[in-house]
Amino acid sequence: MSNSVKRRRPIWQRVLLALVAIIALYLIIQGIRCAAAVRAGEERLAGYRAETAALSYGEMSYVDGGRADGPVILSVHGLFGGYDQAWDTVQDMAGDNRIIAPSRFGYPGSDVMGEGTPAEQAAAYVELLDHLGIERVYVLGTSAGGTVAIRFALDYPQRTSGLILYCSAAPPAEKPQTYTAYQAPPPFLSNDYPMFLISPLFRPIMGMDPDTIHSMMPISQRKVGVDIDGALTNPDMARNYDDYPIEALQVPTLIFHARDDQVASYEAIAQAARRFPDHSFISFDTGGHMMEGHGEEIRRALAAFVAAQGQ
Repeated sequence: MSNSVKRRRPIWQRVLLALVAIIALYLIIQGIRCAAAVRAGEERLAGYRAETAALSYGEMSYVDGGRADGPVILSVHGLFGGYDQAWDTVQDMAGDNRIIAPSRFGYPGSDVMGEGTPAEQAAAYVELLDHLGIERVYVLGTSAGGTVAIRFALDYPQRTSGLILYCSAAPPAEKPQTYTAYQAPPPFLSNDYPMFLISPLFRPIMGMDPDTIHSMMPISQRKVGVDIDGALTNPDMARNYDDYPIEALQVPTLIFHARDDQVASYEAIAQAARRFPDHSFISFDTGGHMMEGHGEEIRRALAAFVAAQGQ
């Protein structure tokens, strides 16, 4: 009996081994679940039946749907998006409007012009609109896409019927002394498995349902776009503050934002709103970054905004 006692591992070693085995099993199971989520994401993307335009610099994939003869909404998606996110954001408006929902640079099916700056992204949208024979649009920017939407409205007012900022990144209220040079998750997280692993933390970190991860898959097809957004798109309004004369905007602006948004600061957009010369600001106490639970209110407000412009 004494020999068997001597051969028994100390309790701390047995606990440690059990923990290692549990962690290993968890990682294996999550790996299997992640692979399934990637396959489902690829199938989901294919279901949008996106089209591809061959532009001067390469290809841009987009969804073109809704009412063919209605006012046109150009939907500019946010971080970890693509034509799928761009379409989903405004699909409730498709009954009365034509929706153009492209993938931005480096997102599913879209190449990159030059460095991929917001100005280059806006120029690529003009090429796409020319390709489709569309003269004017309501440009709607979601989250990181807000920077590109604002850039489009500034650079091409003759092509812009109205600007809509939807839980959008905000221009600084005044010229900043400092700014964060890279504004996106660390590059190592912009991959399928690492992001899938941390998705249970989406709620406490970002106020978003962990199931949001399924709409982000496959991240491998969005990684280039995320890197461009982190390095160029998101910091651009602070880095190049003087190139964003918001006060000179020539188009009406409609702003939607939730006070409890943990991704795009409500305080920042509320302070910046005064810079927009002709704007309406609709805020919600709840809803988070996705403004959940306010779909009908948003739909009605968007319809009224488009009807008021008469274009």
